[in-house]
Amino acid sequence: MTGRPVKRSLTLNGHRTSVSLEDAFWREFRRIAEEKGKPINALASEIDARRDLETGLASAIRVYILETLKS
Repeated sequence: MTGRPVKRSLTLNGHRTSVSLEDAFWREFRRIAEEKGKPINALASEIDARRDLETGLASAIRVYILETLKS
């Protein structure tokens, strides 16, 4: 396991974007999406729509994962 961010491409509402997350966050993000029965792109789009413009998408995803694990 590496602590270095890994950049991956996502499609949010038809637009491609890159997100850098550490491997542990990517694994957990995929697990949460699977548990919710949603494609990872759909879950990322939901997170993107709820974040404020001052928060980066990668940060918003990390916080979402943390909040999901705590609940």
